[in-house]
Amino acid sequence: MIKTASITEQTLISVENVHKSFPLPDGKGEFTVLRHINLKVNSGEVVALLGRSGSGKSTLLRIMAGLIPPTEGQVINNGERLRGANQDVAMVFQSFALLPWLTVQENVELGLEAQGVNRSKRKKRALKAIDLVGLDGFESAYPKELSGGMKQRVGFARAFVIEPEVLFMDEPFSALDVLTSENLRGEIDDLWNTGSFPSKSILIVTHNIEEAVFLADRVIILGANPGRVRGEVVIDIPRPHDRTNPRFNALVDYIYTVMTNPEVEVTGEVSEVSIETTAEPVTKLKSPYSQSLPHVRVGGISGLLELIVEQPEGKEDIPKLAERIQLEVDDLLPILDGAVVLGFAQITQGDVQLTDIGRDFATTTILRSKDLFRQQVLQNVPMLVSIVQTLKEKRNGSMRADFFLDLLGEHFPHAEAERQFATAVDWGRYAELFEYDAREERLYLPEPIRELTIGDW
Repeated sequence: MIKTASITEQTLISVENVHKSFPLPDGKGEFTVLRHINLKVNSGEVVALLGRSGSGKSTLLRIMAGLIPPTEGQVINNGERLRGANQDVAMVFQSFALLPWLTVQENVELGLEAQGVNRSKRKKRALKAIDLVGLDGFESAYPKELSGGMKQRVGFARAFVIEPEVLFMDEPFSALDVLTSENLRGEIDDLWNTGSFPSKSILIVTHNIEEAVFLADRVIILGANPGRVRGEVVIDIPRPHDRTNPRFNALVDYIYTVMTNPEVEVTGEVSEVSIETTAEPVTKLKSPYSQSLPHVRVGGISGLLELIVEQPEGKEDIPKLAERIQLEVDDLLPILDGAVVLGFAQITQGDVQLTDIGRDFATTTILRSKDLFRQQVLQNVPMLVSIVQTLKEKRNGSMRADFFLDLLGEHFPHAEAERQFATAVDWGRYAELFEYDAREERLYLPEPIRELTIGDW
């Protein structure tokens, strides 16, 4: 059965100018997770929230579910402002979250029991939901007897039995192996396409681009740091969404392209993709410590470039690359980001292509690769330039790590500041710009570098 998106004018949930921030430690201000979020979920559609780590996908989902309040703005549910838990939604989480001492049927009945539904009705509805997810015969089994895929089916049944207007799914397949997740994803899609799904709409949070295009009618793309709506892409192909359809591949390529170009406007005009990414000039940054470094080690960048350089013209389609090396978006994009920031690669129309210096870096000796890496860092990464200049100001060429962590803390939460610092240390060590004593938590310049200026390198 081919089913096209049946989007009606009935809005079930509306997010209006939602802003969410959390206080930073020691009263140093606040960290903004979401900024000016506006979106709608209409009856009869599947909506995917797609974004990289740091885009606040799960936070937004929990605000819409009424589990946490927004700092500003409001959520309108069925025409009324949401105050407290949203009774019209159910959620399937990434983790299975089953109670190990309860059977499959008892786990599924939990929500109904909390609603005060009597035992006979609970049993009838639970058995129907269990049958719907293909677990008929496992009603009396305990979670320890089930595989990961079966546990997640119980999670779906527990949500289905509530018969929510909107089903929220927070990366529901990410904890499963590739084959199991593909099978379960296909079954959920089949239920929706045949009209057997027990909800009017689905809102799924994911970082898997192909999953979003496969399941959704609309893909809302979020930017990161802070999370914001960059735009949306309408999946304008008939249901079920055929992965072999050229339009499917074009949509996937477009989304990969805009997600690897964080500052580019998301227009949804897939036929008009013509976007190129290069490293930003350092003069655009107000503070060298406000630049968010992608969390990737030099070995990851180097390994990726070695894979790409073997392709014709040193170029490869990003979705095919992700499939070839079996990496999820949240794992692949930081590596691509690192290559782009350093000027080793550029991204155009869903393809990654090595620059001339990127090809040189991928094919040269280890010693020369260090020289090239140092050269690119000094040209494109102002944070590392500032660290080296600061160390050179000290007579002993040394500085405690806390100094730099405090500077990073002006722009990032503590945990993220530590991750930024760890990335900077990894890159700086490889480039032989400085050394780090983890025991003393101090950075220091190697002796040969103390007498040099930045221009000498």
